Amino acid sequence: QVRLEESGGGLVQAGDSLRLSCVASARSFSPYAMAWFRQAPGKEREFVSAIKWSAGTTYYADSVKDRFTMSRDNSQNTAYLQMNSLKPEDTAVYYCASGTVVARDFSPYDFWGQGTQVTVSS
Repeated sequence: QVRLEESGGGLVQAGDSLRLSCVASARSFSPYAMAWFRQAPGKEREFVSAIKWSAGTTYYADSVKDRFTMSRDNSQNTAYLQMNSLKPEDTAVYYCASGTVVARDFSPYDFWGQGTQVTVSS
């Protein structure tokens, strides 16, 4: 069983930055991929970014490309999402997930965190 815990969310102004962290607790954590998704009120959960855990290859949604950077620290079982130039439309609950594939759909991911709120004011 894998437990994921996100942190780093908060209330910021447009143009500010935040860094989210996702720590995995497991006896032996070695996923194929981890990802960040987000869900705004009244909207479906949407893909933000993913990373191949071993190779470090990253993938981004068009809406965040060039503003967000995903990385990982294998030794700390931690994934990060550096978010720069935040916009009000980035406001959402951000979830991390781990799984055995890289996918832009949420269904293939096996484990999820509880989420962290990011609010960007204009």
